[in-house]
Amino acid sequence: MTQIPATRTPSASLPRLSTTVAGPVGGPGVLLAHGATGSVQDNYGTLIPALTATGHRVVAPDYPGSGQTPRADGPLELDALADAVVAEAVAAGVERFTAIGFSMGTAVAVRAAARHPERVRGLILTAGLAKADTRALVWLDLWLRLLDRGDYQGFAQARALSGLSPEHLGALAPDELAAVLDPDPTLPPAGSAEQAALVGVLDTTADLPGIAVPALVIATTLDGLLDPAHSRYLAEHIPGAQYAEVVSGHMPMVERDAEWLALIGDFLAAQGL
Repeated sequence: MTQIPATRTPSASLPRLSTTVAGPVGGPGVLLAHGATGSVQDNYGTLIPALTATGHRVVAPDYPGSGQTPRADGPLELDALADAVVAEAVAAGVERFTAIGFSMGTAVAVRAAARHPERVRGLILTAGLAKADTRALVWLDLWLRLLDRGDYQGFAQARALSGLSPEHLGALAPDELAAVLDPDPTLPPAGSAEQAALVGVLDTTADLPGIAVPALVIATTLDGLLDPAHSRYLAEHIPGAQYAEVVSGHMPMVERDAEWLALIGDFLAAQGL
């Protein structure tokens, strides 16, 4: 297995993040942090309109190499990425906000709360982790090998197997399956390798006990990429966190979107966020 370094060189200077801003000015703020090898549109295409429909002001940055944001000149580092997404919210006039993270974005959201407690009012973490386990590291190593070799068909297959539950994958119509397995090299974000490498080294375990805002952790119980034990760990180590489950693979916005959106909307309403 390719060795993912335990320590990293200093993070590259991040480019300005391309950011979607939506919803009424002055509405309750929400900052979205997407997952590795994903984008705002991929992960939050349904959540953004749902949030704006309830009056929220949404700030959704794309990481380096995702969406319209250019790649960074080197490896990504969690502190720098957390600072960059917070800076985008402040630049958009959203001084305080609920941070919503999916997959790697949960670590970005947690680190943002740890580094900027004056800004973060709440946390919602879906299919996340504090630190990669052996299974996740094996998947990440496979992704990195396939990307390094330019094997985009293999990368699409690996993402399908790790991201979708067996039931959902097996129920896809032939045209839907072909779309999921499309080997087009332009489909994965250009920064996929840097983002996947960051997942292999991030660690927010020391941040969790100091989180002092309302938090909801949503586990995906059929997750083949990040075992739901990761979400249980987050819920158990963030003081007062609420815990919920969605019976889906890693991508609840694909498999159980309405249920996922309802959990998020109900928590925001109950907490006045």
